[in-house]
Amino acid sequence: MKKRKIPMRMCVGCREMKPKKELIRVVKSPEGAIDIDLRGKAPGRGAYICHSQACLDKAAKNKLLEKAFEQKIDQEVYDKLKTQLNEGESY
Repeated sequence: MKKRKIPMRMCVGCREMKPKKELIRVVKSPEGAIDIDLRGKAPGRGAYICHSQACLDKAAKNKLLEKAFEQKIDQEVYDKLKTQLNEGESY
């Protein structure tokens, strides 16, 4: 039986490589809108962040998502991410 390859992605907060399914995807759509991609299939540039409050705080403080997408990110996006972490939803 062939072993399946697990896609790995890097968290923008802690810079650790983790399986894609363990991370939250934030996506910049082709139109330039920033949103959370719950399914991981939305078109556009993606950046990933751990299900950890520490990683989210570090990303917000150091503007790491803004650097990844090369544009200003509204506080609303960080609030949505914080809500996702507090709910503890898994995708």
